[in-house]
Amino acid sequence: MAPMWTPSEQAVEQAQITQFARHAVRKHKLDLNSYPEFYRWTVDNPELFWNEVWEWCGVRASRKGGTVLLDGEKMPGAKWFPEARLNFAENLLRRGDRGDALVFWDERGPQKRVSYSELTSDVSRAAQALQQLGLRAGDRAAAFIPNLPETAMFALAALSQGIVWSSCSPDFGVDGVIDRFGQIEPKVLFVADGYLYNGKPHDVLGRVREIAERLPSLRKVVVVPYLDADPDISDIPKAVLLGEWLRRHTPGEIAWAQLPFDHPAYILYTSGTTGKPKCIVHGAGGTLLAALKMYKLQFDVRPGDHFFYYTTCNWVMWNLLFHGLAAEAAVMLYDGSPFARDGRILFDFAQRERFSHFGTSAKFIDAIAKRGLRPVDSHPLPGLRMIVSTGSPLVPESYDFVYRDVKADVCLSSISGGTDIMAAFADANPVLPVHAGELQCRSLGLAVEVYDASGNAVVGEKGELVCVKPFPSMPLGFWNDRGGEKYHAAYFAKYPNVWCHGDWCELTERGTMVVYGRSDATLNPGGVRIGTAEIYAQVEKVAEVEESVAIGQLWPPDKPTDTRVVLFVRLREGLRLDAALEERIRRQIGDHTTRRHVPARIVQVPDIPRTKNNKVVELAVKAVVHDMPVENTDALANPEALELFRDLPELQH
Repeated sequence: MAPMWTPSEQAVEQAQITQFARHAVRKHKLDLNSYPEFYRWTVDNPELFWNEVWEWCGVRASRKGGTVLLDGEKMPGAKWFPEARLNFAENLLRRGDRGDALVFWDERGPQKRVSYSELTSDVSRAAQALQQLGLRAGDRAAAFIPNLPETAMFALAALSQGIVWSSCSPDFGVDGVIDRFGQIEPKVLFVADGYLYNGKPHDVLGRVREIAERLPSLRKVVVVPYLDADPDISDIPKAVLLGEWLRRHTPGEIAWAQLPFDHPAYILYTSGTTGKPKCIVHGAGGTLLAALKMYKLQFDVRPGDHFFYYTTCNWVMWNLLFHGLAAEAAVMLYDGSPFARDGRILFDFAQRERFSHFGTSAKFIDAIAKRGLRPVDSHPLPGLRMIVSTGSPLVPESYDFVYRDVKADVCLSSISGGTDIMAAFADANPVLPVHAGELQCRSLGLAVEVYDASGNAVVGEKGELVCVKPFPSMPLGFWNDRGGEKYHAAYFAKYPNVWCHGDWCELTERGTMVVYGRSDATLNPGGVRIGTAEIYAQVEKVAEVEESVAIGQLWPPDKPTDTRVVLFVRLREGLRLDAALEERIRRQIGDHTTRRHVPARIVQVPDIPRTKNNKVVELAVKAVVHDMPVENTDALANPEALELFRDLPELQH
């Protein structure tokens, strides 16, 4: 099949990845003539490659040291740049001029612009205020807050002092926040008085008060006035408005804490639905190298580019979004519904600010396609070079839609990785063609393979996504996981000394990747494993279906000997699932996959549970269907939807 897009010779020549590869070839006297060959060199020579990333990207450090990698055969256990001393935030604020650092819109349109020099001044004042609170390197700062410019400023101030940052979005319930922040015991909490969504203001100060009361470790709650210029915070323990908190401090030189390469920078959370969320700890140095490599080489972000990703502060993409500062880009921030202005708001933003990069999700692309939007007719997006999609597999039809109805000359890159690694295993590439339904390439420096059921690397077959060598942005571990048992069980239990990511995918003969879904959510009818994404790709073509979730139901229920596929569908408002529509769904799936993919049962439901990151929770639905507990319902945006799947008569025969 011919590619949907191919970069021009000029684009290839100008790409930073081209310049970097030529530099490495000259320096190390290599004979490499293609991306696959260069990729292989980066994973076969990890010390050389990551040292070149450090040097070529200009990492700022008070000390680098002469050792790149210790115990490189251990996973986990490898140590990168063990002698180095650096500061993460210093590397993000290197630019320091009056060019745009942050541009913020919400549903009302443009709200705020912050230059690099202004941001650095604000970070200086906030860092002084944190010092005055007595916070030191290793302490934790938490945020329950929208995606505001102030949020990035708070994070940078914390990171400048070696304070570990963690955040979640303000649509969380109190218990969900406590399940996360209660584990890490933050000493300061950053909040806003509320947020806007779907044209409505949502006051959160009542929840903030309860959160503050349930976090005894807090020394201060800092409140950003967003909905109200002077919100009443009198009943919130230890609360202070942002202006008052900063009032006594004037901008000055920032005392960047010079810390080890593996000093903790972030704590992120899994969005699973069993037990409390796991607290994933990421190191400063590994996160920095991953960000520099991603932005400069894989995304080709250049100084002055305008980089955007739609995200909330609950998703790793928020962290990765403001890491665009490391590439000296202007980072575009948006908070609110992506469907404001009848679905046009993000395209208005992109047009007005001349986005160079537009980051989104497969779900958003599918949604605007189903709404019949054609941005190509109203928003030419002249500066846009790359659209990046993540969160779930991007189906071939979405590629067709983007190139037909959004922009014909753009690199559409679906990527996959995420919270666990602060990076991507399958990545964007500005110098490679785009094939519908395929992720362009394996990410430089990550030794990605696909294993079959026997643990053998395969090409052209479906299997488990694994990484067989250490890489700098591997987590330091899980918070309070003494001995690392939980960390080992999460990633290394299946294949010793090999990272198993939990994705069901395929490495193609041309080096692209196809992701079929989570391996722990794959279906196994008749002993044949199939990915749920293969079903969703077909169901999404049925116009009457708004959303769906597929699970494997143990069958028969009393003495199960097999698994059958069950598909739950949420239809467009006012529609009912009748025999004709049911048959059409089955035919659509069967005609384009295999008979094993065809559901044994199709059941209409009024809603489908999803995480606050808008991911359908297949495992939670499966647990309810099988009368098993779902403990961490606070990870869900709509936990009440789970009850719709309990004791369904349609699943008893």
